[in-house]
Amino acid sequence: MIVEKFPDRIIEIDQKQYLYFGGTAYLGLPTNKKFQDLVVQNILKWGTTYGSSRTANIKLSAYTAGENFLIQHIGSEDAVTVSSGMLAGKLVLEKLKKQTDCFYHLNEIHSAIQIENSFPVFINEKLNEHLLDPKSEKITILTDGVPSFQTKPVDLSFLKQISNHKEITLVVDESHSLGIIGKNGSGIYSSIDFPIKRKILVSSLGKAFGLTGGVMASDSKFIKEIKEIETFTSAAGMNPAFVQTLSDASEIYKIQHQKLKDNLSYIDSILIKNKNVKFDADYPLIYLLPKELISQLKNENIIIASFKYTKEAEPLNRIVVTANHTKEDLDKLVGVLNEFNSQF
Repeated sequence: MIVEKFPDRIIEIDQKQYLYFGGTAYLGLPTNKKFQDLVVQNILKWGTTYGSSRTANIKLSAYTAGENFLIQHIGSEDAVTVSSGMLAGKLVLEKLKKQTDCFYHLNEIHSAIQIENSFPVFINEKLNEHLLDPKSEKITILTDGVPSFQTKPVDLSFLKQISNHKEITLVVDESHSLGIIGKNGSGIYSSIDFPIKRKILVSSLGKAFGLTGGVMASDSKFIKEIKEIETFTSAAGMNPAFVQTLSDASEIYKIQHQKLKDNLSYIDSILIKNKNVKFDADYPLIYLLPKELISQLKNENIIIASFKYTKEAEPLNRIVVTANHTKEDLDKLVGVLNEFNSQF
């Protein structure tokens, strides 16, 4: 399906309009007029791109402004931006490969933080026995902030069970939780409070925050080490106009986050709960299990997100609620879901 403009709450396909519940613009920012105005103003100030290394002799204050905003918003000691969330993940792994004896992954993690020779944290629903043995080693655990097909933040309570002979680094990909979960969308980083050596956030900024780029957040020592990697020093930074907008749009983020919360609360008040639909009032993704429901939604002129992460995988079908959806949109959506659920 090809569309001719940004797919917001309404899209047009073959001259027919549909309600759209897809994408990742959770806060509805790409079409927000005030947000667009800030981006345009910053492009006029900082240009359309800046191809120089972040380590060049000329430094742009845009990076200081945007990264200070992220530090405050995330609740980290330090943070640095790059051109994408994928690059953020790969940079972190590049550094940790030299500091880690063994990698472990939780659930089906995003490819941004996948690495060869990583072991599952759980095997047959039991903690990997190697995490319990007395061998002293440095380990890194990789996880998404909200796992695929889930609507709640990852449960990290297993960290307390790991042998105290392990020095633990935790890497969390918050691409689908930063800007959404927590106070004003602060994510889950600041709430992670376990006896581990280090926690690291990586995230795309092109989802909730509406700007092409990525961020890494952690303690100052680790971020300093990231800035010394050749891959970082030889690459151009995130678009400075976009980084500046992060700081300038701080109040817009709060407003849009509240709108999203209101929409989710409204859905929670009218949706008939059923095992066919996975929904949580604090998260803007609704997962659908029956394939018949996808067709029923389309028959009612409602298009949802459907894609494959890998060629072999089953399609991932999910409803994405944004801050831009109206109550009328939500009434129509939930009406179809409730009608389907009433049959069971």
